[in-house]
Amino acid sequence: MTTVETAYPAQTKKAASRNKAVKAKSVAKQPPASPAASKADAGDEPHSVRITKHDRVLTLLTRREGATIPEMMEATDWQQHSVRGFLAGTVKKKLGFTLTSKKAEGELRRYRIETKRGS
Repeated sequence: MTTVETAYPAQTKKAASRNKAVKAKSVAKQPPASPAASKADAGDEPHSVRITKHDRVLTLLTRREGATIPEMMEATDWQQHSVRGFLAGTVKKKLGFTLTSKKAEGELRRYRIETKRGS
């Protein structure tokens, strides 16, 4: 026995048990399925298109009639101040769209993105 081992016997036991645990974990790992099998499985399933909340709001705003804030709140589960912040910060400033709003007598205000298609 060396002087280092006698001076720190608890550390060598901890290190040995730690090494055993690491070896046990590495042995327990199963190798992944063969690459050919995983590629075949992935090709069988159609890829789902990711629709974000931003996409939902932009789709609502590009409709001919536009969208009200409650409609956007329902589509995204956002609160009113979050919808208004998205309209001002993202739609107008970051994306640079022209956002218009109209309010008919007795109705809620409707917001709409003006597109260049002449609509």
